[in-house]
Amino acid sequence: MGPLQVHMEIERWPLRVPFRISGYTFTTIDVMVVSVEKDGMIGRGEAAGVYYRNETAAGLLEQIAPLRQQIEAGITRDSLQKLLPAGGARNALDCALWELESKLQRRPVWELAGLQEPRSLLTTFTCGAEDPSVMAATARSYSGARAIKLKLTGDPIDADRVRAVRECLPHVWLGVDANQGLTRATLEQLMPVLLDAGVSLIEQPLPVGQEAQLDGFRSPIPLAADESVQGLADLPGMVGRFDVINIKLDKCGGLTEGLEMARRARTLGLETMVGNMIGTSLAMAPAFLVGQLCSVVDLDGVALLGTDRPNGVSYADGYVSCSATTWGA
Repeated sequence: MGPLQVHMEIERWPLRVPFRISGYTFTTIDVMVVSVEKDGMIGRGEAAGVYYRNETAAGLLEQIAPLRQQIEAGITRDSLQKLLPAGGARNALDCALWELESKLQRRPVWELAGLQEPRSLLTTFTCGAEDPSVMAATARSYSGARAIKLKLTGDPIDADRVRAVRECLPHVWLGVDANQGLTRATLEQLMPVLLDAGVSLIEQPLPVGQEAQLDGFRSPIPLAADESVQGLADLPGMVGRFDVINIKLDKCGGLTEGLEMARRARTLGLETMVGNMIGTSLAMAPAFLVGQLCSVVDLDGVALLGTDRPNGVSYADGYVSCSATTWGA
């Protein structure tokens, strides 16, 4: 790539309303934005970090800062994979390098990545874990939504949360995400309610490290691994326990590994899902490209924000779209 100029900054973006999941409540999201410049062209990448690994935007910046001279001397996406571990810091820099290469070669990122021209994707819209009536109102507020994902906590009220949303939206695709909040016993207890409500996906029911509890468990609803699968090396361990793996760029460290995960999962007989850690359109756009290879798409992070960047992703009739003016061309 040759000599580069690198700029980093931290931005704070408020959420429309507080967003609650198992063990966490978010009111704002801090992100680190990395820009890399060469020959007057600029590539950008955004990362929030993985909250349950105690990553913060400030910590991501501190991770890159000591490497600045090495990066500016010239780095490629391939060499980056060895320079930084998987995580938000590598994600932001990796995505910035993709966009810079796109601009220098005057070719869109999707073409560089060997993808077909991107199409709009059916996306889930997420309801945070609240009182059942609040979650039902949130679900109704997503105008035109065709797929809804519910955050659960492992509390007895989870059953009422599922029933309330299904009652108000009888025809949408419905998934649930426990964010490690269940046990095998509470999962089995909740299963009849999930089946009765026509739930199509159960995401990360058990805590990380307890995946062996799923051995021999034949779930009638597909199970998706999120926190249990961080990167490419984790994929073989998901076989036989999960049906779907959730790829998030902040987890795996960027678009480079995200695309490789999607392709590798297929060879292992796993379905793929793409998710996000809440962020602006600058974070959604690279994930949108991974979504072109996925059967489940959860890219509603921008819908949770109070505002977004100019020329951002758009939502219409339950689909998310991302043009070349957002990122990557």
